Amino acid sequence: MARVRIDIPEKLGFTTQIQITIKDVNYGGHVGNDSILSLIHEARIRFLASMGYQELDKEKGLGLIMADAAVVYKGEGFHGDIFDIAVGAGDISSFGFDIYYRITTKREDKTIVISEAKSGMIYFDYNERKVGRLPEAWKQKLTL
Repeated sequence: MARVRIDIPEKLGFTTQIQITIKDVNYGGHVGNDSILSLIHEARIRFLASMGYQELDKEKGLGLIMADAAVVYKGEGFHGDIFDIAVGAGDISSFGFDIYYRITTKREDKTIVISEAKSGMIYFDYNERKVGRLPEAWKQKLTL
């Protein structure tokens, strides 16, 4: 069986912490796959905010739209865990970029990798309903 592989950069420049709540846990007693996508969404919002950006400028109708997402699960997360989510950008083009995520937690003085993920983000004009060009200012901040 072929497996998804994400070539995640070793160093990601931004980190944030999110505590796992009961709503993140599924019937298996661990963090659900759908919750991982929600958690990386929150991490992405925080990452963009750290650069002074947001996913959507409502006044201009310009922002980001997700083109793809991939998640590789490496460990289990549980209610009460505090996830450290490292985030960084790469593969920047004229129209978008990829965001990489590494989720870890600490238990009994050990770092456990929960998952690694990637989301492909495209700059999008929501008024025209079409792809737009990624502003140079975004490109410069994302490469820092």
